[in-house]
Amino acid sequence: MLTNQKHLFSIPDSVTYLNGAYMGPQLKAVSQVGIESVQRKNTPFQISDIDFFTEKTILKKRFATLIEAEDYQNTAIIPSVSYGIANAANNISLQAGDEIILVDQQFPSNVYIWKEVATKNGATITVITPPDSLKNRGAIWNQNILNAINSKTAVVAMPHVHWADGTLFDLKTIREKTLAHKISLIIDGTQSVGALPFSIKELQPDALICGGYKWLLGPYSIGMAYYSDAFNNGIPLEHNWMNRLGSEDFSTLTQYQESYQPKAGRYSVGESSNFVLTPMFIKALDQLIEWQPKNIQEYCNAISYKAIEQLKAKGCFIEESAYRAHHLFGVYLPNNYSLDTLKKRFKEKNIHVSYRGNAIRISPNVYNTSEDFDTLLKCF
Repeated sequence: MLTNQKHLFSIPDSVTYLNGAYMGPQLKAVSQVGIESVQRKNTPFQISDIDFFTEKTILKKRFATLIEAEDYQNTAIIPSVSYGIANAANNISLQAGDEIILVDQQFPSNVYIWKEVATKNGATITVITPPDSLKNRGAIWNQNILNAINSKTAVVAMPHVHWADGTLFDLKTIREKTLAHKISLIIDGTQSVGALPFSIKELQPDALICGGYKWLLGPYSIGMAYYSDAFNNGIPLEHNWMNRLGSEDFSTLTQYQESYQPKAGRYSVGESSNFVLTPMFIKALDQLIEWQPKNIQEYCNAISYKAIEQLKAKGCFIEESAYRAHHLFGVYLPNNYSLDTLKKRFKEKNIHVSYRGNAIRISPNVYNTSEDFDTLLKCF
């Protein structure tokens, strides 16, 4: 079983950081790679032509390993989730009257582009909301999504876990129904991939988009995407030189190419061989592959389950284990608790959490301990 890994981070003992869903802290080793990478450009004459492609290929391979994708060439390097989602949305054929299914209050990066393409193509958007009652909330919400998928649905765009409260969506069952109806499934994995197992081989989504600075423990402004072979002939957001076939040969760059790099190679952002962010991200993914997301889930469950039971005993609502992630969950307060009072106590104790909707969002990782949850509980 995975043990506490706080020594690999720079979090002071005086801080209780239960806020990885806001921003994952950087590993000391990743920071060191970043420092060395910044200094690398002091001597640009030591950066060769092939260096523009070597590390980005390594990064794509690492991400493919993490998500169990058979071909790393189906992956792309992106600067943000909105960029990655837009590449997918702009390359899905929509007809007037088609329906796009979204999940209620999901992160805006997986919403705005769908509104745009719906308006452009005369499609409609259906938002699937959770039930009003908290009883069996996750199970009913999942069933509502399944019930909504029909012959008019063209796309289901949703997260693996909800960013506000960690509600876990049954992607396997949802994918089975979308495949039966030949519907595209676009997943935002930003709040899950890295801390929760995700298998392209098993789930077969059309696209998976992940910001890099949360559970992937990478730097800000870089992320990763997976695009299935359905996107192999799509049109990318931008037309940069690196994504064209044969761009490795600098002497022939003005022999302009109509063809792209294989598969998802066309979708990577310009300057994706970023000589600072790319090697940092590789180091972070190396560590996650060593730890394994399933072990991270088990660790987070082990350090939090007693506190969760105690919070439930105090009248708080926390989703049942089968329908929530262990690395991210929401605490809904009973009427006799004051959120403002709790916020004040958290601040006094240097406890870092987030507030999303009506939920207190708690998101631990391998740098946390059961003692961190004891500190949290004292504020209640």
